[in-house]
Amino acid sequence: MDFSFTPEQEDLRREARAFLGANPSPSMEQLAELGWVGILKSDDFTFLDAAVIFEELGRSLYDGPYVLNEIAAQPGDDVWSIEIDGFVPHLEQVTRVLTADMESAGASGETLATVDETLGLGRLSRNGTVRAEGTWDDVRRRALAAFALEAVGIGSMVTGMALEYVGGREQFGKKIGSYQAISHSLVDAYVAVELARSLAYWAAWSVASNDERVDLAVAAAKSQAAEAAVLACEKSIQAHGGIGFTWEHPLHRYYKRALWLEGALGYGREHRAHIADAILARQA
Repeated sequence: MDFSFTPEQEDLRREARAFLGANPSPSMEQLAELGWVGILKSDDFTFLDAAVIFEELGRSLYDGPYVLNEIAAQPGDDVWSIEIDGFVPHLEQVTRVLTADMESAGASGETLATVDETLGLGRLSRNGTVRAEGTWDDVRRRALAAFALEAVGIGSMVTGMALEYVGGREQFGKKIGSYQAISHSLVDAYVAVELARSLAYWAAWSVASNDERVDLAVAAAKSQAAEAAVLACEKSIQAHGGIGFTWEHPLHRYYKRALWLEGALGYGREHRAHIADAILARQA
């Protein structure tokens, strides 16, 4: 099996990077111009095509997130977000929040009905959400693969930012990137992100091809990619020194997004436990 992108997909990647670079928070209409349909599945647009865009969305710090929701087809309908360890992305834009114990609470704090997992998965925006097609299992697989790809984009971006900074910053007459404490740290981040990239492409291929190992693929990709993105953000912040810890620097936004992706639809330990159970079941 070949997980590499076709020349047409590489062209799409370049177009997406240029487009998203000029539109850090693109609208659904703008993304539609690229043929991006989120986690939706259509006859003429495979998940491998979507993989290109998801990765580029991570690089461009797409404001997301993908959320469990009731379909907000009309103004005034409910729009949902997810609470991850006390952090609710875009709380000011949502009317209800899905908490970790699967109970929903309104933005004002009142307790509402439990959310049904069969509800659609959409993308939070000021204009509502987009319905995802298929069963919850199908949607969940596509979402996990999408999270992994976005995390790869984040990890790649912040690692590149760190390499550029340490290649220009001087201390004691030398580029700080020449010191092993920094160079080895960034190598660790790079290796983790590149491993995640391979797994994320495998997950995208598995989803697009409906491979029998798709559940293992998306679990492996999500667990590795999200943790790699968090690691890369932390290493990049450290490499940037004092400026990396400032509110004005964009690194904290990538870091928050990586932390959200790490917790969304299960932390890495949960997915690795699923993988272990599947392997042990095959050997039994």
